[in-house]
Amino acid sequence: MPEAQRLKPRQLCVASYALQSPPARAENRRHTRLESTEKRSMDTRQLERFAQSARRQLHQEVAARLDQVLTTDSAELRAKAKTIEELKEQIAASSRQALVERVAYVWFNRFCALRYMDVNHYTRVGIVSPAPGHTQPEILQEAKQGVIDEQFRRTVDAQTVAGLLGGRLPSGDPQQEAYRLLLVGACNAYHDVMPFMFEKIDDYTELLMPDDLLSAGSILQAVREALTAENCADVEVIGWLYQFYISEKKDQVMGRKGKVPSEDIPAVTQLFTPHWIVRYMVENSLGRLWMLNHPESRLVERMDYYIAPETSEVCQTSEV
Repeated sequence: MPEAQRLKPRQLCVASYALQSPPARAENRRHTRLESTEKRSMDTRQLERFAQSARRQLHQEVAARLDQVLTTDSAELRAKAKTIEELKEQIAASSRQALVERVAYVWFNRFCALRYMDVNHYTRVGIVSPAPGHTQPEILQEAKQGVIDEQFRRTVDAQTVAGLLGGRLPSGDPQQEAYRLLLVGACNAYHDVMPFMFEKIDDYTELLMPDDLLSAGSILQAVREALTAENCADVEVIGWLYQFYISEKKDQVMGRKGKVPSEDIPAVTQLFTPHWIVRYMVENSLGRLWMLNHPESRLVERMDYYIAPETSEVCQTSEV
């Protein structure tokens, strides 16, 4: 995988605005904030629809997979008896709904992260994205040609993938099964460099991965359609996705009467704060304090959301 590129901070003002004098910038600052907010609102509508729809779809597919795992007797599942016991223990410790909620978000998070990485070329081969002119993920296309990327050879069972794709191993849907192996292998390979995002997959989350990952109606197709190159140009897309993903649950929790269960508290308290709001808060707290004590500082030229204090406030501070 290429060395991770450094994300550049979002450029919030056009060049002509940056060249204005501080007084002119102060006059135009409020208009700039409003324009930025309106533009961001337009950009996030598709993401909101996608995240809410994806949550419902993932809940349905993870729940269906859970029923299948718990009720089906097959050689594959018998070989994973220990993992299934762990799964049952997790349900007993919380609830079936809580488990489905947790696993659905794990896969939503991974799918979106992989798409973001693909689009920004942090991955050499597309993990969930197709190469130009193709419809299936690039990693699967390469596997069909007998190629497994070097970085995944340690975490992907290349022999099994080749056997499935070559028809030498029995399977009801060899391409889906081979792609699942490739996807899990890629996530495990990225665990070494991003363990906070890609936890080692050798547990029930792998068992409960959605069955359909390749059709036109799959969750991955929805991920690709929502996370366009334009949307992925801004790292804030990850924060917006999280907020929109939990928005329906937040509304449900807020609408209840009585005490909020501890497991539901994050849905109403962990909200995404856009970059411009962070800038506004910092520049008008720490930034203001700095400028009051160092009025000659040129830092103000870089604070696009700073609101200069009234003259009387400056005088009072100087007297103190």
